Formats: sequence, C-alpha cells, structure tokens
Amino acid sequence: MQDYYVTLGVSKNASDNEIKSAYRKVAMKYHPDKNPGDSASEEKFKEAAEAYSVLSDSQKRTQYDQFGHSAFNHQGGGGGSHHMDLNDIFDHFGDIFSSSGFGDIFGGGRQRNQSGPARGSDLKITISMTLEEIYSGITKTVKIKRMEPCGECQGSGSEAGSEPTRCPSCQGAGEIRQVQRSILGQIVNVQPCHQCQGRGQIISKPCRICHGQGRSKKTATVDIEIPKGVATGNYMAQKGEGNHARQGGAPGDLIIYFEESNHKLFIREENDIFLNCWIQYPQAVFGTSIQVPTLSGIVKLKIPSGIKSGQVLRLRGKGMQELNRNHFGDQLVKINIEKKATIFVEKEIHFLSCQFLMIGPNVLFDNNH
Repeated sequence: MQDYYVTLGVSKNASDNEIKSAYRKVAMKYHPDKNPGDSASEEKFKEAAEAYSVLSDSQKRTQYDQFGHSAFNHQGGGGGSHHMDLNDIFDHFGDIFSSSGFGDIFGGGRQRNQSGPARGSDLKITISMTLEEIYSGITKTVKIKRMEPCGECQGSGSEAGSEPTRCPSCQGAGEIRQVQRSILGQIVNVQPCHQCQGRGQIISKPCRICHGQGRSKKTATVDIEIPKGVATGNYMAQKGEGNHARQGGAPGDLIIYFEESNHKLFIREENDIFLNCWIQYPQAVFGTSIQVPTLSGIVKLKIPSGIKSGQVLRLRGKGMQELNRNHFGDQLVKINIEKKATIFVEKEIHFLSCQFLMIGPNVLFDNNH
C-alpha cells in the first residue's frame, strides 16, 4: 500500500493547507467525470480521498506518522481504497471540489443519491471558443437532445386510471442499503432499488406512449454562461439540464467541456499571449514605436534602438484574464527583423482574415514565422 504522503505528493512536514491543495489537485486529475469508465483513475481518486481523510485529521495523522497503515487495522484491515465509496467521498469532501468558485467546473462536487427515484444521467457536450470569446466571456445558446417527461402520462409512466403496486425488492423504500467499514468508521452505502429504479412502486399498466419510462426524447435549448479565462480541458456542469430520470426522478446535469480554437495571430500559453512581429532593419537600428494587436485592442509598443532579432518585449496585463480572478497575464511580442528592404502596398484588410498584417508604416505581422 502506497504511503499517504506519496499519494498526495507532499512531504511529511506539509501544512494543512498544502495537504488540502495537493489533494484537490490529485482528485481533480483523476475525477470520475474527467475519466469516465477508467477504473484505474477511479482507484487513484479513491486512494487520494483515503489519504486525505487521514492526513487532514490531526489525530489520525499523528497515529499514521507513528504506526503507518497498521494504526487503522482495527478499523477495517488497513483502510484500502476499496473501502471508499464515490458517494461517500463526495459527501465528506464535496466542499473541496466546489471551492473553485465556479460551480462544478474542474470537477465540482456531486450530489449523493437520495432515497426515491434514481437520478437522470448526465449529458456531455463540447463547446469550441475563440480567444476573443474566452477573453470577453460569453453566453452560448446550444440545442441538445435529451430525455424529458412524457407528455401523455406527465412523467408518471402509468396509464390513466391504473394504480402501481409496492416493489417487492425494497418493500416500497425505493433504496437498498449496504453497510461497510472503513477508516472513516461505519459507512452506509445507499443505492436506488434496481427493480423499481428508486420509485418504490411497480407500474402494472405502463403508458402506451413511453411504455412506462415516464419520459421521451426531445430537443431543448440551453443558455450557457461561460466566464472569462476558461481553457481547453476545463469543464463545468449545468445543474438539472441533463436527461430527466424515469418516473419522476431528479434530472442529471449537462457537462460542458471547453475547447480553444486556433488563432491566426496569437498563441496562448496559460494566461500569457504570444505574438510574432516583423519590423524593418532601419527601425531596429534607430528604434521606433509601432502598433500591435492585443485581445483588448490595438496598443502602441516602443521598439528600443539596437534591438536584436528574436528579442521578446512584454506588454504587461495585456494577456488573458485568470479564471475567477481579476488578474491578467502578459502579451509577449517576439521581434523579427526583415533585413532586406521591402515595399508594401497599403490595403484595407482585416488582420484576423489575412495571413499577413500591416499596421502603421512598414510593420508586418506573420504568425507562421
């Protein structure tokens, strides 16, 4: 069994905040929503939760430092990760997942299954965005196909006038309970009844339209408000916008993944923006001021005399805004010197639609250099 400190990637002298931060980083990396169907990632996710449950508790951490894993043998055989249930992890540590301040982005906490009808399944979509949209923040309207309550039976699943019977498996409770022991103590794992899907009742005469499902596929329009600064690989959850559950259960979520499209001029690295700029040899020798494009508009950049080809100039605060923070990266402008005299014909062209851009006298931008 791996050392808990190694699992979280911290030293034995790590502070509580360092342990919490390390756990959140590992947990988000192996979060089930980011790795659907990946049993290895799920196991690492559980191992990280187990490690954090011990190291975040001062008493348990002291015991672990003195006796290692054997300190918890009396609580269930060493506390292997197989003792941890995903629902229990989200219940115990959900505040950590949601502490990003952006709902379920980057793997926010889930809701544990409650008694009653099973929850509907989640839907997943990918939204492609330009750098300008990411910089400004935007509301996207998307159309999705999802399961919604049946219009014939109003979601009940029963034919008009018929009465359901009590489920024989759960005796009407709608859930099946299992008791497990772990390093956290006794854990009651509650799962919806599979026979009645958590409803507690069996439909004897199903609806002729939805055949007892209580739902049918429809097209829905959803508005998604996307904050500034998201990046490829980030995702968020729109609560209740997924598939509706069978026979009255709570709907699932809509999971939105973000994808950053390539830009004709800019290259993004985290919150910094990179731009290639071409100038004439005399401008490099004597210095000049040129206009350069940024995500917030055109700005003036001073070129010092004697600048070398390949030198990078920094425009502070002209990069991308950091997600959920009022802090901006920088724009880094790489200066390339065209030594041969070149004559340019002035044309009115939009710099985003052209491979080359002339802004001001004798200034050429080429993103392919």
